[in-house]
Amino acid sequence: MGNIVVFGAGGTAGSRIAAEAVERGHRVTAAVRRPEATSYLPAGVRTVTGDATSARSVRELAEDADVFVVAIGGGDRELWCDAARTLVDTLHEVPDPPRVIHVGGGATLLTPKGTPYLDEPDFPEEYREAALGQADALAVYQSSADGVTWTYVSPPPLEFHPGERTGHYRTGTDHPVTDDQGRSVLTYEDLAVAIVDEIERPRFSNARFTAAY
Repeated sequence: MGNIVVFGAGGTAGSRIAAEAVERGHRVTAAVRRPEATSYLPAGVRTVTGDATSARSVRELAEDADVFVVAIGGGDRELWCDAARTLVDTLHEVPDPPRVIHVGGGATLLTPKGTPYLDEPDFPEEYREAALGQADALAVYQSSADGVTWTYVSPPPLEFHPGERTGHYRTGTDHPVTDDQGRSVLTYEDLAVAIVDEIERPRFSNARFTAAY
């Protein structure tokens, strides 16, 4: 059993990660900006006010945490980079800091040509700012010095949606995991499974991984 803090636990990904973790017996703290808006989280999840872009908040929540899960969302490109930088810089100063699991974007995964999906000419403009922000966050983690253990998780770049929890998935690193038809598909529910599996049995320390069926 671990102490897991989920930043952004009120969102689509964060709420499912919190639910999956508490169902497995972990102690889960939902760190959100508006605790009053998270009454739908399952019993057993403790809710507090928390902000991954605040050094003070990160420092306080790190005291009893084994793992930070960062599942924040928004339309501001700077948000994800600010969170990553705040976490890395602050946790360097914390004795025995929690591990960071950052739920990133699938647009940073690489096409068969070896270029990010976000650089494709037909990449949807409405997702570009978020994709660039998640790319910035990945660069922060990759350039961070020793002392903070992180994992960046990329869902499939296109077919990623709420649905059924099957408990099954396959993993990859920088390229999407595809099926026999070339599709890369995953539900939020099974992304949560993959993330809690990674928390319980780490395989991608200081690295990025992706998951799909």
